[in-house]
Amino acid sequence: MIRAYDKTYLLNAQSNLGSMLEFAVCDLKEDLTSFYQKFLQSEICSRFENGESGVIAGKSGIELAVEILKDEKLASKYRPAANRMPEYWCGWALAYFQWFSNLTFRNIDRLISIDEVLSMYSPYHEMDILQFCDKMIELYNNRKKFTNLKLLRIDAGLSQNELAGLSDIPVRTIQQYEQKQKNINAAKAETVVKLAKALCTSVESLLEIG
Repeated sequence: MIRAYDKTYLLNAQSNLGSMLEFAVCDLKEDLTSFYQKFLQSEICSRFENGESGVIAGKSGIELAVEILKDEKLASKYRPAANRMPEYWCGWALAYFQWFSNLTFRNIDRLISIDEVLSMYSPYHEMDILQFCDKMIELYNNRKKFTNLKLLRIDAGLSQNELAGLSDIPVRTIQQYEQKQKNINAAKAETVVKLAKALCTSVESLLEIG
């Protein structure tokens, strides 16, 4: 899978998202869910998940929180924690999963809330991060009603017949992928490329995680 940014930046990204949430909740007394929604609605969110170096490496988590809340004076309230709080782990683990899965933060949040991620602190903070990812993938796939292909087709306002015409892929094949009778991850590269071009999206966005 092609990911948005190189793994060499991942630890920095994890630290930034973790310290951002920890600072917002523990120092600024922001409600976790409320602040996370502000993050999701900010341009910081898309810049972060796309691996923009100025966000994942060029700024601290404290600076990201201040930028989201649009008040530079808030930075003075930062107090280094003696021990990392669960909110730090929450952001740290979520940043890894977002990179690992290539899902957007918004898509993750549609099926797994930030509060639910926080509730996974025990026992997952003591486990390998890949065990956390396995659990997140299980939750995501169990709750997801539609394939990425169907969701993207609907978002594009296309019927199956219209997508077939634009992509030169048979309607029956599209139906089989949408109904999970065929695994799009195992499709020929040419097929997925045609569908991606017709939907004006990336090949990666059509693939399913797991």
